[in-house]
Amino acid sequence: MNRLFLWMLVIAAIGFVSCDSKRVYDEYHSISTAWNKDSVVAFKLQNIAPEKEYDLFINVRNNNEFAFSNLFLIAEIQFPQGKVITDTLEYEMAAPGGEWLGTGFGSVKENKLWYKEQVIFEEPGEYVVFLKHAMRKNNSEQGIENLEGITEIGFRIEEAPK
Repeated sequence: MNRLFLWMLVIAAIGFVSCDSKRVYDEYHSISTAWNKDSVVAFKLQNIAPEKEYDLFINVRNNNEFAFSNLFLIAEIQFPQGKVITDTLEYEMAAPGGEWLGTGFGSVKENKLWYKEQVIFEEPGEYVVFLKHAMRKNNSEQGIENLEGITEIGFRIEEAPK
């Protein structure tokens, strides 16, 4: 019985790894109780092959404490030679009926959000991706100080399809 269980685990692990063959980089940072508006999440990218094209994703895990139907983020890529690209991004997090978008069971949903496609990392060295939230309530100029309901922020790089 134990031997059969072990073989099933090995087969499941092989299947799991083979399903994610496009992955080049995938990292998450946990958000404690709330994401402070001044808190920046950083992802350090090293040794990315410059001769390939990549698709970039921002992964967000949220729970029912997230009180909004969309999410605004500021993303910044810092290049090894000092160049910086900054983007303000908006993502839908809920359908018009209020159901959460994304995958997962229970109260936590995971969203794999497109960031950039067919990117080539031409400069050798370390790239750094910085993410922070840019949420505010309607008719308010002040940002939300502590955004609740975001449990983890991730960044993912995949080889672009040919």
